Amino acid sequence: MARAHVIGAGLAGLAAAIALTKAGYAVTLSEAGPRAGGRCRSYHDPQLGLTIDNGNHLVLSGNAAVADHLATIGAADRLAGPMEASFAFFDLRDGERWRVAPNGGPLPWWLFVPGRRVPGTGVADYLPLARLLGADADARIGDVIATDTPLWERLIAPLMVAVMNTPPAEASAGLAAAVIRETLAKGGRACRPRIAHPTLAAAFVDPAIAWLRSHGADIRMGRRLKALRFAGDRVDRLDFADGADAVATDDPVILAVPAWVAADLVPGLTVPDRHHAIVNAHFAFPPPPALPPMLGVIGGTAEWIFAFPDRISVTISAADRLCEEDRGALAARLWAEVARAAGIDAPLPPWQIVRERRATFAATPDQDARRPGAATAWANLMLAGDWTRTGLPATIEGAIRSGRTAAHLAGEVARAHVSV
Repeated sequence: MARAHVIGAGLAGLAAAIALTKAGYAVTLSEAGPRAGGRCRSYHDPQLGLTIDNGNHLVLSGNAAVADHLATIGAADRLAGPMEASFAFFDLRDGERWRVAPNGGPLPWWLFVPGRRVPGTGVADYLPLARLLGADADARIGDVIATDTPLWERLIAPLMVAVMNTPPAEASAGLAAAVIRETLAKGGRACRPRIAHPTLAAAFVDPAIAWLRSHGADIRMGRRLKALRFAGDRVDRLDFADGADAVATDDPVILAVPAWVAADLVPGLTVPDRHHAIVNAHFAFPPPPALPPMLGVIGGTAEWIFAFPDRISVTISAADRLCEEDRGALAARLWAEVARAAGIDAPLPPWQIVRERRATFAATPDQDARRPGAATAWANLMLAGDWTRTGLPATIEGAIRSGRTAAHLAGEVARAHVSV
């Protein structure tokens, strides 16, 4: 049995390891950190006395790779969300509440129902969204549609900053179009919001590790790769901090590490080199029954509020400006917004602030152009990660696709080598 080496146990690495195992490889999965999951992780926080996720990672019902991945690892039931597409919003400035509720099919009759669209907008206001679908590769969203309208402020900007983790006017119109084609353009059945339940680890990570172990994978945590060694057009050795692994001629190596780590390991590799932060706040306070599972917030620092049975969480994307702010002051400000949006009359509860300073690459046209494909100059070395050329912004769907793409390419290279 041929052996495959996967470096990095984030979602891309896990997806690659599963695909390679299914293809018949004996997989060794090595991860530098103490646990799998990468930026999609859960942990017990002693300050809160709760298990929390590092961030609130939203997926949509149209994310086909996510659905297939979860079905494979026996976790298809671990995403929660409404049966219909529905996005609730609250404006902190005037207290107005509304829902955006696309109908299930691709013919968007919901635009003709005032109660399903953004207040203050008409059907004609939504027509410019179609321009995104034909935007040039180097176009920004702000080049294609107006950014000074109620529709922008109350729907497009909040959704796009969450999906792209980039100031929305600067973000790639092409990447935005790719998301729209796979979700909203297919109708509400493809854009129902889904949240990992009860945690990210329980949905995406723990079942994947269990599946791999049950299928014979060798999983090694706390194992940092220091260098790749090359012989001709192939990788022939992996130098880890705890020793070296020889790589046989037919062994594929999939590097599923952050972009900046890959750039240090692979000579001459061009990768995205600008990133944006995501800041999350977690409050140990059970949500009131009327609080929706996910609530968009307009006019404040908080952007999305998530209600879990034992806590309330807040997510702010493209949050570089908040990375140096005093944690206590930030928590107090966010709790004041949560309390108003949720109708809570209570002092600041136990809290935690989690900052991911390089959460994703900046999803601008120039950074998107720096994303490499899965193949490299070395025949048996492939790349995986949401920062590779997936055609999507840095999302869970893109990460899983990238791992599968790299595994598929590894199989093609191996077959070509055998035929020669």
